[in-house]
Amino acid sequence: MTSTELEAPSRTRLEQLKEHFAPLFYDIAEGASERDSNRSLPREQIKALASAGFGALRVPETHGGAGATLPELFALLTLLASADPNITQALRGHFAFVEDRLVAAEGPERDAWLDRFAAGELVGNSWTEIGSVALGEVNTRVAPDGNGGFTVTGTKYYSTGSIFADWIDAYAERTDTGQRVIAVVKARQPGVVLEDDWDGFGQRTTGTGTATFAGAAVEPANLIDFDTRFKYQTAFYQAVLLAVLAGSAAAAERDFAAELRARKRTFSHGAAERASDDPQLLQVIGEVSAVAFVANATVDSMAEALEDAYQAAVAVRAGELGVAEEEAANDAAELASAQAQIALTPLVTNALSHAFDALAASATSTAKNLDRHWRNARTAGNHNPWVFKARLVGENAVHGWALPRVWAIGASAGSPTGS
Repeated sequence: MTSTELEAPSRTRLEQLKEHFAPLFYDIAEGASERDSNRSLPREQIKALASAGFGALRVPETHGGAGATLPELFALLTLLASADPNITQALRGHFAFVEDRLVAAEGPERDAWLDRFAAGELVGNSWTEIGSVALGEVNTRVAPDGNGGFTVTGTKYYSTGSIFADWIDAYAERTDTGQRVIAVVKARQPGVVLEDDWDGFGQRTTGTGTATFAGAAVEPANLIDFDTRFKYQTAFYQAVLLAVLAGSAAAAERDFAAELRARKRTFSHGAAERASDDPQLLQVIGEVSAVAFVANATVDSMAEALEDAYQAAVAVRAGELGVAEEEAANDAAELASAQAQIALTPLVTNALSHAFDALAASATSTAKNLDRHWRNARTAGNHNPWVFKARLVGENAVHGWALPRVWAIGASAGSPTGS
């Protein structure tokens, strides 16, 4: 190589990871519409991702993972969501639990979990109770079994991803101390029943449904004090839903553009001889493309705020930063999460509805299944209602009040119980 030649820049870790997972993402996208139509769970697709190391993206390289940053993780989650947003959401609980273990105190128990993630083991989510539970109460109980272990008993709904997982992250209360804990339960054991009974019109194959624990065993080492949970958890959970929205927008841009490109018929009062050349229809696709761009950029910005919160937690653990600075980083992440949710939910859902204006009545064919993009975005957007977040962000702007970082759902005093 002469002095006038330039060395090719080395590929970034994100570029390498994108290349590594691209074939899997392609295969996932190829079957996404059919799975949605048939409500067929993506068991094999999630298994393949886990085997390829997707669940260990955040695990340090020293423990066999990819050592990805949060912006790198969310870039990949958004790409996965453009292939199938159901799978991104199905892995939401897993990546949240990984994050919690990353900021936990170093030691053998933390190392054991990092090794499990590197081996391809996945964790599902099981927190929400429905029915007669009052606001803030937890009916799921963890009790000593008399032999040095514990058992978990209760019923959870919205147990997203648990049906695919090796472990279940269950929120419960101890009968002996009254302490709120995370009980990490082996998914495949007597006393655990997982049902795919989610009946939403979108996000049909996330594996969301009922998890029933009837004296399921849990080891003492796998009872985690809830108060030690990573402080930016609600912002993290919301960021995964933002990746679902961004991926849905990108998928809609791809599929609606392909439909318009292939369309042969047009109308006598159209603005071009071919629909694919009609400036009005091209404008619609352009608007959808712009929304996909904004959504992706918003997820990137949100992920940077989460990375700041993570780095603050690590610095506090190392004694390099004070708690006040960490709290400020967590508050900033929560605010960014809420602002992003407020902006993206109506932006993406409206854009995906508008996308149909680029096509004609044939676009509503159930065989084409283009409506799944709107249904998926609308369903993801209904989680943690953004209208409440808008009020909280307004309070922050006017009064300087920090947003709550933990909240609950249930029947308030004097209200009838129900879903």
